[in-house]
Amino acid sequence: MLGILSFVGFTALVAVISYVATRKTNENTSDGYFLGGRSLTAGVIAGSLLLTNLSTEQIVGLNGSAYQSGLSVMVWETLAAIAMIVTAMYLLPRYLKGGLTTVPGFLAKRFDVMTKTLTSGLFLTGYVVVLLPVILYSGALAISGMFNIPELLNVSKEQSIWICVWFIGIIGAIYAIFGGLKAVAISDSINAIGLLIGGILIPIFGLMMIGDGSMLDGLSVLVKENPEKFKSMGGPTDPVPFYTIFTGMMLVQLFYWGTNQQIIQRALGAKNLAEGQKGLLLASFIKILGPIIVVLPGLIAFHMFSGGLESADDAYPMLVGKVLPPSLLGFFAAVLFGAILSSFNSVLNSSVTLFGIDVYKQHINKDADEKTVVKYGKRFGILLAIASMFIAPLIAKAGSLFAYLQEINGIYSIPILTIIVVGYLTKRVPAIAAKIGLLSGCLLYILSQFILQPYFVDSALETAANNGITDAAQLALIKAKAYPHFLDIMAILFVLNIIIMLVIGKLKPRKEAFVQEYTEEVDITPWKHTKVVGVLITLLVVAIYVYFS
Repeated sequence: MLGILSFVGFTALVAVISYVATRKTNENTSDGYFLGGRSLTAGVIAGSLLLTNLSTEQIVGLNGSAYQSGLSVMVWETLAAIAMIVTAMYLLPRYLKGGLTTVPGFLAKRFDVMTKTLTSGLFLTGYVVVLLPVILYSGALAISGMFNIPELLNVSKEQSIWICVWFIGIIGAIYAIFGGLKAVAISDSINAIGLLIGGILIPIFGLMMIGDGSMLDGLSVLVKENPEKFKSMGGPTDPVPFYTIFTGMMLVQLFYWGTNQQIIQRALGAKNLAEGQKGLLLASFIKILGPIIVVLPGLIAFHMFSGGLESADDAYPMLVGKVLPPSLLGFFAAVLFGAILSSFNSVLNSSVTLFGIDVYKQHINKDADEKTVVKYGKRFGILLAIASMFIAPLIAKAGSLFAYLQEINGIYSIPILTIIVVGYLTKRVPAIAAKIGLLSGCLLYILSQFILQPYFVDSALETAANNGITDAAQLALIKAKAYPHFLDIMAILFVLNIIIMLVIGKLKPRKEAFVQEYTEEVDITPWKHTKVVGVLITLLVVAIYVYFS
């Protein structure tokens, strides 16, 4: 009961603070609703970025990967820091200079309206079909498990999932639809503090348990008895082989942190460029510490449970249950709930923004005033939230959540990144090239990952079986060599798409060179320490890899 009371109390406290902080923001204008009145400061931006990124599918999934493969999976965290530096130094100044509310808004100016609409459609499709239902379902699993909802309410596991999905969905929708970006960002910042505190407590208690009360002794025992788990460079059968850092991994990170509307919308809401850059750099530094929360617990679980768990995804929940004192369970559950809520309402808010600005205003009612755009954006958000709540429980039949999410996202991430990069780095590549780049990128990725890859992998495994090979390690290596890693495929398609667009630009260039205009909506004076701090963070990332190599 104490756990439930502390959970409800902390969640209610966050809601009250968010309401008080946003009650004076004018939510009837596009900037007020979609960008928090362009008033977000560095701390709010950093907190919102981090908590939008962290949710149950990542905390549980990445710790599960660490349980299986070791420290090498930290690349998802450390390389994110580099991507945020690139965004702060090169992309954000250009976004704010153009006064953008959405990333596709740039594409309308650089190419044409249809390119913008197609890109917004890709974002919305990815959010509706993949992100929102997966976030709701994974969150429902976590909440149901932590509070043992089936036993508490005397319902079946399936019924408990439905209850938790609608509980998370309704509260998330209230934040995102009726509060706007500022309410989302404020609640994110508070929950980010709680997540950092709670997330760090798990490995601390775990190491103390291993070291009989001494955290340092526990760390020493962990490293000494599991040296194979503390290698920063992944091998060919690991989820992320080291060489992929230089192929598709950096592209995935640049898309996510630099062009993904769900993420970059926080920086677009900055009161000025300097605050946006400071927010991104602060988040990038904290991101380096991310493995303490999303990797180290998985290594501790491997040691504690002797690698004997049936499912790697059980590593984090079982570790929490084993090391966390009962008095802190409600607080930590509230923090995880905040992470779940953050990801859901962030995606929903971005979807409302994309629909209101890029679809309703552009194609349905061009004469609509800002208040009308916000109103219909909210209505779309309500429908989207309800649809995702119905779809989410069905995700149980989709297999691995993390794999499902990563594989589907690849369909649109690289094509969108490609046309944005070409759009900023060239002046005469025409709109037709962007449309072809989007189409070819999507179709080629679908062909590669959903048709060619299964064929080659199945053929290789069938040949191995015919040759009497049954060793799991050998089969894993054969599978890895049968077809290029999906990150390599992304890199190949990125280069191929750029070549296609440049060739079209050479054969049929724009009549006039594109020149980006400064809207003067935001002060774009950069933070004077951006480059120095960016270099220092980059050197820190390199040092971490060298130390653990």
